[in-house]
Amino acid sequence: MAKNITEKSYDDAVAWLREHGFDILEAPGTQNRVFLKKLNVSAAIEKTKDGAVKIFARPGYLVGGEIAKLIDRGYQKFLRTTKTEVPATADHLTAIHQFTEELKEATGATSLYNESLGTVTDNHVYDRVEERDKPVTQRPKRPWDAKPQPAGGKRRA
Repeated sequence: MAKNITEKSYDDAVAWLREHGFDILEAPGTQNRVFLKKLNVSAAIEKTKDGAVKIFARPGYLVGGEIAKLIDRGYQKFLRTTKTEVPATADHLTAIHQFTEELKEATGATSLYNESLGTVTDNHVYDRVEERDKPVTQRPKRPWDAKPQPAGGKRRA
């Protein structure tokens, strides 16, 4: 049976997050926006005009004091900041997943089945076939695209 999820107010969400061990830091120069930190993962939420809570910066592992974006290269996930890119370990992914699930619970956001199975990225690259989305006329010629050449020359006896 489907579960009814009710959106929580910004104040309720912040109170829930404090009770569950999140470090909360007011964003400098703005009102009604806070940075959250737990398990070396961080995100930012803000209060909307109607008093609801909205995720301003998606959860990401902290690398060099910056929230790293999780990217998927098809064969491995990486943590990318403006300065560096490092391979994501199982511990990184576990921390991001746990943080995200708790944040969804705090805000009353919908938890999707595929997201509950593990850490997901904004874009997915499941294969490494380059230029496959380009029109056929714009793709580079590949050896198997060439027309077969007739066998020429003399046969040896």
